[in-house]
Amino acid sequence: MQTTWVLAADSSRARIFELSASDGHLQEVEDMLNPEGRMAEQDINAEPKSRFFGTGPMGSTGQKAEEPKQHAAELFSKQVAHWLDDARNEHKFDKLCVVAPPHMLGLLRENLSKEVQKMVEEEIPKDIAGMKEHEMEEYLRKYPH
Repeated sequence: MQTTWVLAADSSRARIFELSASDGHLQEVEDMLNPEGRMAEQDINAEPKSRFFGTGPMGSTGQKAEEPKQHAAELFSKQVAHWLDDARNEHKFDKLCVVAPPHMLGLLRENLSKEVQKMVEEEIPKDIAGMKEHEMEEYLRKYPH
């Protein structure tokens, strides 16, 4: 029997559930937190990307400085992707459903290993990470597959 996991993530939390094939219930496997995902920009202690200054009097930036909250979300998506890759290496799941707001879904797509990407059966652009388990189950049952 194949094991299906559901990843419900946003920039501050990633919850991984095992989906019961018999009754559709979710059993929480992991709950990862990223407190910086909820902080205000000015409260996050992240360093912006380096800048270089041109020869003009005002100078210019080589790259737009990355916002601290964006940087924290990228680091968190990498952490979640790494955790999933480790779980895949241990054969803990066979299929994956990823549910995340569009921006986080994009970050996860970028950071999931090729092997984990092959296991993704469905992507749902919705923020449900803060829902209670029974609300998630209800939402996933109603979601058109």
